[in-house]
Amino acid sequence: MKIFVVGAGYVGLPLAVAFSKSLKVDCYDIDKDRIQELKNGIDKNKQEGGKLINKNLNFTNHLDIKNNYKFIIITVPTPINGHNHPDLSHIENATINIAQLIRKNTVIIYESTTYPGCTEEFCIPLLEQHSNLKYNKDFFVAYSPERVNPGDKVNTLNSITKIVGSNHSKTCQKVTKLYKTICKSIYQVSSLKIAEAAKVIENIQRDINIALVNELSVLFHKMNIPTNEVLKAASTKWNFHCYKPGLVGGHCIGVDPYYLSHKAEQYNYFPQLLLSGRRFNENMGRYVATQTIKLLIQNNINPSKAKIAILGFAFKENISDFRNTKVIQIINELKNYNIKLNVFDPCVSKQDVKKEYNLTIHDLKNIKSKFDCLIVAVPHKEFVKSLNHYNHFFKNKKNKLIIDVRNIFKTKDLIKQNFKYFQL
Repeated sequence: MKIFVVGAGYVGLPLAVAFSKSLKVDCYDIDKDRIQELKNGIDKNKQEGGKLINKNLNFTNHLDIKNNYKFIIITVPTPINGHNHPDLSHIENATINIAQLIRKNTVIIYESTTYPGCTEEFCIPLLEQHSNLKYNKDFFVAYSPERVNPGDKVNTLNSITKIVGSNHSKTCQKVTKLYKTICKSIYQVSSLKIAEAAKVIENIQRDINIALVNELSVLFHKMNIPTNEVLKAASTKWNFHCYKPGLVGGHCIGVDPYYLSHKAEQYNYFPQLLLSGRRFNENMGRYVATQTIKLLIQNNINPSKAKIAILGFAFKENISDFRNTKVIQIINELKNYNIKLNVFDPCVSKQDVKKEYNLTIHDLKNIKSKFDCLIVAVPHKEFVKSLNHYNHFFKNKKNKLIIDVRNIFKTKDLIKQNFKYFQL
């Protein structure tokens, strides 16, 4: 049995590697440079280490219609466009391309996060149109949403519960059997839409909860109450769920609410709570920038003459992924004041950031000039140091300003060591 995995990114690559331990796998990606790196055993996302080269795993950017694949798994990105509407171009192109690979009884599995109904209403008609075959007669479709959490070494593909859904019960059983070769736990649902809906609300729930603590953080700052101490105190109650304030970016939490709201509007329902939470989180980067300007002015530093170091550009800690990073909001807002900025991040690809944002990522070891303010935007392990470690960053040792976005420093230590600070 041979499997075809479409997409060699954060979702597709771990799947391909896992399945290749017992099955033949072709892992396909349109990015020729990415495929060549993987053939050389290099994963710039730093997910799979040295596990890439084995006899069962083939990386390719060619579609070989001679092959007979029993399962085709699609793991391409599903971002949003400039108007916060679903961008289905990747999944559309992937669907059209793999249609020529479909044979009698082929099972196509979608893992890309999307809105309920997308697989049935958008993908399956494309498959029928471009393969000239009939759904649930010639080929079959399942949906098994990805639950990849980049940087998480505990909740891995092997250890998580994998949802499997299909409108065809025998297909659901086949796909369950397939995933049981790489996952310890499978949870079956009775339709494609249920599986799609379950996935999209997982991230919406987190988005709304983080929006709540972000708003509380803004309020408590006005009241001169440290948010982190409030959360610690509230966490002593058995049923309190502790979420931390911060920037909410990435390719899931910062995107999925727009997918569900898009579908809701087709039913003339305009969701209030999930979009209000998204709007609040969307503005947190600008809020951090505003607080930075205030801190500079309060300490007699002219913003237009200030120099600031920003630590972190990825959308979360200890990963190289900077898709939909909200750190760029801080940067763009501060640039409006002509502030000189140096951005540091040991995890992201300098070349990719330069290409995407025309932004230079600096090396910490090459720091030569001193700064007026330090913004710790992403708590990479390289940045979680004692306050003494950062003394050499500052021009004026008596006027040390820190913006601690993720509360990695203890408030009492900032006060004790005479830092001027802002914490979410």
